Amino acid sequence: MNGSYSNASASSSSSLNSSSHDAEDDQAIATMLAEDEKLKIDHRLGKRLSHLDSIPHTPRVNGEIIPDVNDATQDHERLLERLATYDLSELQIEGDGNCQFRALADQLFRNPDYHKHVRKQVVKQLKHHRKLYEAYVPMKYRHYLKKMKKAGEWGDHLTLQAAADRLQILL
Repeated sequence: MNGSYSNASASSSSSLNSSSHDAEDDQAIATMLAEDEKLKIDHRLGKRLSHLDSIPHTPRVNGEIIPDVNDATQDHERLLERLATYDLSELQIEGDGNCQFRALADQLFRNPDYHKHVRKQVVKQLKHHRKLYEAYVPMKYRHYLKKMKKAGEWGDHLTLQAAADRLQILL
């Protein structure tokens, strides 16, 4: 196997270094997950939420105009009220382009720092099940995958669906 890389170009070797770094990241995450007892699934919240009636919700549709500060403030206050109803709270996630993946990592692993692992799993899902997703991508699919692999690239509706599919969660 090593012989097959002997003729690799400099860019390929940097790609190999990146792959080994990713493998080290994956190993570190796996070790942390195995050691962290807090990550044992707490079913109490799920049980509590499953017995509550849903709160009626009328979605607001934004027109061509971006909501003003008043509307945004009211929307945020409604969100906080809804969270309080279920005895939940808002958690601020770093807005660095990885926020969707950080939020998923927080919910899955109780640690937003595992966002790289979540992104990697989502990209795997997108790559291995191309036929499910490519009709929803407004560009060449391979460009979309390449874009989504990059840290700091915003997740979208498709990455959220791919995450749910990968984890077998209904949205």
